[in-house]
Amino acid sequence: MDVLKDKLKEVLSSVLPITFIVLILHFTISPLSLPMLYAFLLGSAMVIIGLTVFLFGIEQGLEPIGHGIGNTLSYSKSYAAIITICLVLGFFISYAEPDLHILAGQVDSVTAGQFGRILMVVVVSIGIGVMMTLGLLRILKGIRLKYVFTAAYGLILILSLFSSFDFIAIAFDASGATTGAVTVPFMLALAGGISAMKSDSKSSEADSFGLVGIASTGAILGVLVTGLIFGLDKLSGTLPEHTITSANLWELYGSRFLPIARDALVSLLPIIIVYILFQVFAFKQRISRVLDIARGLLLTFLGLVIFFLGVNGGFMAIGTQIGIQLASMNSPGPLLLVALLLGLTTVLAEPAVHVLTNQVEDVTGGSVNRTLVLGFLSVAVGLSIFMSALRILLPGLQLWVYLLPGFGISVILSYFVPELFVGMAFDAGGVASGPMTATFSLAFVQGIASQVPSADLVADGFGMIAIVAMMPIIALELLGALYQIKMRKASKPELAKKAKTGGNHE
Repeated sequence: MDVLKDKLKEVLSSVLPITFIVLILHFTISPLSLPMLYAFLLGSAMVIIGLTVFLFGIEQGLEPIGHGIGNTLSYSKSYAAIITICLVLGFFISYAEPDLHILAGQVDSVTAGQFGRILMVVVVSIGIGVMMTLGLLRILKGIRLKYVFTAAYGLILILSLFSSFDFIAIAFDASGATTGAVTVPFMLALAGGISAMKSDSKSSEADSFGLVGIASTGAILGVLVTGLIFGLDKLSGTLPEHTITSANLWELYGSRFLPIARDALVSLLPIIIVYILFQVFAFKQRISRVLDIARGLLLTFLGLVIFFLGVNGGFMAIGTQIGIQLASMNSPGPLLLVALLLGLTTVLAEPAVHVLTNQVEDVTGGSVNRTLVLGFLSVAVGLSIFMSALRILLPGLQLWVYLLPGFGISVILSYFVPELFVGMAFDAGGVASGPMTATFSLAFVQGIASQVPSADLVADGFGMIAIVAMMPIIALELLGALYQIKMRKASKPELAKKAKTGGNHE
């Protein structure tokens, strides 16, 4: 019960700031209709309840399954079996990710079906499956993370030179959206399970991270390759209308319940099937342990349903509406300030962010404080949304101006910071852009793009998740550099003391 209370406190401190910002805007410069306001308040309550139950369920169900599979794979002598299992697992986990379906649906509707939802989900899932497999083989083979990221982003750079700006924006958005509420906890646990079996504890600690970052590059590669194969170039479309006109909240949320429950079940089904197979052939756990994990999976499912019901029912429409209203004002000042504040707060409500920061603290034995990591992530995402809004307002500021130097810097920094922070940073890039970003923040940015005459809805409306996925990488690598400097300063007095003691013995 104490664990549940702790989760609730954690979630309240994350979600309430967003609620307060929207309420302040409603009573000042961006009034909302009463049906929209009521839907948002109910949505906020559902997000708080859903996120609390989800995080509690993850700890009881998804994480033990991931660790168990990781441990089992590390004992396998057959690389053919490992590769086959990882490819299948990677594809289905990604295909089941709700965030990816949300983004693919938005791409489908905004581009009027030119880049269809199913096509996007399939190609992204193939890319994730391939790169997740390579990421797990990297852990088993002991290959340094910086070399893998240099090769992956080098290939992305080459493909980007031959791709349209529209596809670059969607591809990088996909990399952030696909690493969401279901995939991140599972991948982190999988990597932790494999790396825990390594004899070198320092290497094991570093290898616990990086898999999410490597897998997310597969989404970018999948979309870019698809664009080149199908010869798709310029995409165009209009913003679907997100309005809440009815005050009947039961009707609003009730109509979304069954589709969301089905999506949540589909999200967890591949993991449940894989667990059953591993339980029969490998784990052979006691009935009591199986029941504990089953209860955790049920709580994860219920949490996901309530969370996504709140997000889809009360958040997306409000995000679009606020973006439209602020972009219609004479001065860009309020718009940029709200963009910064929304970024600072929405990342704190991302489910996977809490999973990652808790694992960071656990793996490092508390030497890297989760509150500090959350602070760095919050500032990074705040700047990301600000930069996205600025890009829409300034016609000459294109996406590559951010992404090319940004990811270039992140790869260069990976050669100068501890390996642990490299994996942590690239994982953070994926987890920071979860369901809250894929819904509320993306709707907010697209609302802005629809109102700015010089903006292109596809090229400027997408790309925000890409920036959100990039900035946390740089932020946590800088945190790693500061951590390294601190460790070196702390070790100098010790070395001096040892040298002095050694001199006296002489």
